[in-house]
Amino acid sequence: MAIRIGIVGATGRMGVLCLRIIESTEEFELAAKLDSTSDLGELDKADVVVDFTTPSASPSIVEFSLNRGKNILVGTSGWTAERIEALEPTMIKFPDAGVAIVPNFSVGSVLATKFAAEAAPWFDDFEIIETHDSSKLDAPSGTAIRTAELISKERGVATSTGAESKVPARGAEIAGVPVHSIRLQGARARQQVIASTPGEVLRIEHEVYDLSAYEPGIKRSLLALPGLRGLVVGLDNLLSIAKSNQSRGRE
Repeated sequence: MAIRIGIVGATGRMGVLCLRIIESTEEFELAAKLDSTSDLGELDKADVVVDFTTPSASPSIVEFSLNRGKNILVGTSGWTAERIEALEPTMIKFPDAGVAIVPNFSVGSVLATKFAAEAAPWFDDFEIIETHDSSKLDAPSGTAIRTAELISKERGVATSTGAESKVPARGAEIAGVPVHSIRLQGARARQQVIASTPGEVLRIEHEVYDLSAYEPGIKRSLLALPGLRGLVVGLDNLLSIAKSNQSRGRE
């Protein structure tokens, strides 16, 4: 039986991409497509929910989905470590529910973030420069926030999130890592992590030049969503859980 999917934010760039994936995949069926004027009650027709909205709207959509007993895939930026931590008590009330928060659906981006986290204990200084089209509303990006938080975690530094930089015109400080956000018309999505220690500099860079880069990650996330339990953050963790569940199913 096909997975009936409801999309909130269906008219945005990522929402339109998700619609295309659903329409071209036999395992999926479109149950509802909502824009900013739609009634969330339309999601009652869906088995699972996908959220591609805004940071301000996303928490209420997650709460609605949980109350309706529907697993939700959150592709909306703005879910910092603090916001995710605030969601955890709510998850306790819904032990059979699943919430996946995925800042970036590009496999290459996930690997670049992983490489940056692996480098964290070995370098003294880190900075992140991230660039997106001017239509992107949030800054820093969700990917930059998660990268900074993982770098901080691997270095054993507190992962508080906020714009705390004391140096003017240097961007925000996320979990102790300076993050510079650039928003330009027509710019490609790109993130560069720059790390340094005496005598050397390491640069880890990832760029997306076409939305097709997100398709495999979105499709695999949707396939994993119905069987998800608990709160999962990051495409890498979501796919690892899905792979583990498949392995157990074959035993």
